[in-house]
Amino acid sequence: MENITIEDFKVSGPIKLEDLKTEYNLDASKSDLKDNLKDVRKGLGKIQDKMYAHGKYAVLVCLQGMDTAGKDSLIREVFKDFNSRGVVVHSFKTPTSLELKHDYLWRHYIALPARGKFGIFNRTHYENVLVTKVHPSYILNENIPGIDTVADIDDAFWERRFEDINNFEKHIADNGTVVFKFFLNISKKEQKNRLLRRLEREDKNWKFSPGDLDERKLWDEYMTCYEDLLNKTSKPHAPWYVIPCDDKKTSRYLVARVLYDTLKTYTDIKEPELDDDIKANIDLYKKQLEKE
Repeated sequence: MENITIEDFKVSGPIKLEDLKTEYNLDASKSDLKDNLKDVRKGLGKIQDKMYAHGKYAVLVCLQGMDTAGKDSLIREVFKDFNSRGVVVHSFKTPTSLELKHDYLWRHYIALPARGKFGIFNRTHYENVLVTKVHPSYILNENIPGIDTVADIDDAFWERRFEDINNFEKHIADNGTVVFKFFLNISKKEQKNRLLRRLEREDKNWKFSPGDLDERKLWDEYMTCYEDLLNKTSKPHAPWYVIPCDDKKTSRYLVARVLYDTLKTYTDIKEPELDDDIKANIDLYKKQLEKE
């Protein structure tokens, strides 16, 4: 199996999406990929256990991608060995009436993981500079002062949102949240194949919506918006990783490796030391239990 360097997938400078791969050859069989993912997954599970006991860091995993990119199955497979009490998944849909009464980051802020836990955002706060940018009329639902028509939404509006998001992520990173952002990069051809499978397989029919086809027609607009946000919001404290995902097994392994290779560098994440009095009396406590 080919050795990988996670830096190869990190957005560290200006990128053009058309130059980035949607396929990546790891030179591994399906069974090898499965076994390697299993090993990395177990390593992540051990890190999570330590992190939960340590209670100083949280981890936020943000997943973005076009429909059918494989976000749901990736979450299922990568985090399979986690203790359920240490991980929470949030799938953000169309904002509710309550959410629209707050600023657009509010619902994301209150969903952040506590120290010691992993939080996974399946679609994220980036929908607010993505879907709303492709469909600017959605912004009017937020009832923002000074934004009365689509014509009021200018370039300066979007630049302020990028600044808001960068500040939001810097704030949580400074306070102990390790931020990972993954763009699952699927080709338009592979998306077509996956949509067709949803229509052909009865067990997948429920995933299909005619709206998926409407959004597919806007592919180029979405790619332009993704390229813009990747370039403007990949920061050292909250980097973006562009993950080729035409093959789901490969994308799952790559995401798991980025998480594992990064988190294992946090050498200060350790189980807490026992109190000296408890440590000194361990043998006594053992004898008490053995006498029962």
